[in-house]
Amino acid sequence: MSSSFILWLFFSPIAALMAFLITYGEFSHHYADRGRVFREALQMAVFALVVFLLLGLVASFILPRTLK
Repeated sequence: MSSSFILWLFFSPIAALMAFLITYGEFSHHYADRGRVFREALQMAVFALVVFLLLGLVASFILPRTLK
């Protein structure tokens, strides 16, 4: 495992947390049902986590090859 992927492993949960907080804050203004707001915000957080982890995985294999 490359060292750049370790950085992605560290920052991806932070990005997911930020996605959750932003989505929850915005959706709570528009929907009265807090359960729906929480589910939507959690779904966005999981999506952000997966996207950033996949980007990190791809970048950790591509960047070392292109920088040589």
